Amino acid sequence: MTKPILVLIIDAHALVRAGLRMLIETDSSIKVIGDAGNRAEAVKLAAREQPDIILLDLDIAHESGLAFFPDLHAAASRAKVIALTGVADPEIQHQAVRAGARGILIKDHTVDVLIKAIQKVHAGEIWLERKMTAKILDELSRPNAASSRDPEAAKIASLTAREKEIIAIACQGLRNREVAERLFISEVTVRHHLTSIYSKLGLTDRFELALYAFRKGLADPPPLLDRANRQS
Repeated sequence: MTKPILVLIIDAHALVRAGLRMLIETDSSIKVIGDAGNRAEAVKLAAREQPDIILLDLDIAHESGLAFFPDLHAAASRAKVIALTGVADPEIQHQAVRAGARGILIKDHTVDVLIKAIQKVHAGEIWLERKMTAKILDELSRPNAASSRDPEAAKIASLTAREKEIIAIACQGLRNREVAERLFISEVTVRHHLTSIYSKLGLTDRFELALYAFRKGLADPPPLLDRANRQS
């Protein structure tokens, strides 16, 4: 008999995980070996079970699923990640691909599409939305001259217009919810963007981002800080 495809499901909601398990296992070629609702559980299960495919919800409550990638890759290096998202944002999908996702699936697809995506990615193929494929090909076709001249300039050049907009607003001291309201996007999307920003710039938190942004002209420093700098 052909060995089944071993799948690990990561989603914050127990009912969603149970529903995905039930739907996926209608296909005899796939076996769900576990599910997890947070990063610690996910990494522990991935290390123990060594799945072939990890279904990762990018919209994890209170944390961006993008932040899971390094730990999951370290725990189960041969596993291929398919990112599930309800956010139809090409930039979020692009960030997931850059983080190592081998597939991106919008949650409004049918279970037949999900099963096909699992099978195709397991077979070594990439599963992306058509627009996402075009974006990646366009990026790969562009010369990256900046990286050979100035590593910091290359980091800043890698930021999208939306990420620069978020940096400028977030460094005003606004919380994620307030940034989201200002830009008419979801708080989850703001978290995704911040995770990508930290990764691109080699930073770890808002404090480091603020210092970097003020120094590089990505955000205006607060008036008191600006005055102190002029006096020094």
